[in-house]
Amino acid sequence: VQLQASGGGLVQAGGSLRLSCAASGRIFRINAMGWYRQAPGKQRELVAKVTTGENTNYGDSVKGRFTISRDNDKNAVFLQMESLQPEDTAVYYCNCNAKTTRFAADRDYWGQGTEVTVSS
Repeated sequence: VQLQASGGGLVQAGGSLRLSCAASGRIFRINAMGWYRQAPGKQRELVAKVTTGENTNYGDSVKGRFTISRDNDKNAVFLQMESLQPEDTAVYYCNCNAKTTRFAADRDYWGQGTEVTVSS
């Protein structure tokens, strides 16, 4: 499973960005898709994730500002980020939990990361 993310960039504080990620390759079923981020010197943390059943989970620091959505037909996930702050600066990684065949184990797959920089 390959994940291709796009949409990062440089934005001023208070601005918005939209990240997109599409999964491709041998996919039997995707369970959940989401976004994680890693700032310099910090551990990777959950930003948001969404299950096939549209259940969502957000990191505390982004609740009310970020919205995750998913297009199951296109194996895609999106992250709309509003009211961005300098502390949102990080590399954002797309993630999915999926299985490649009916009998394969569920496992996590990661995209290459897209950089988001918020200037003050």
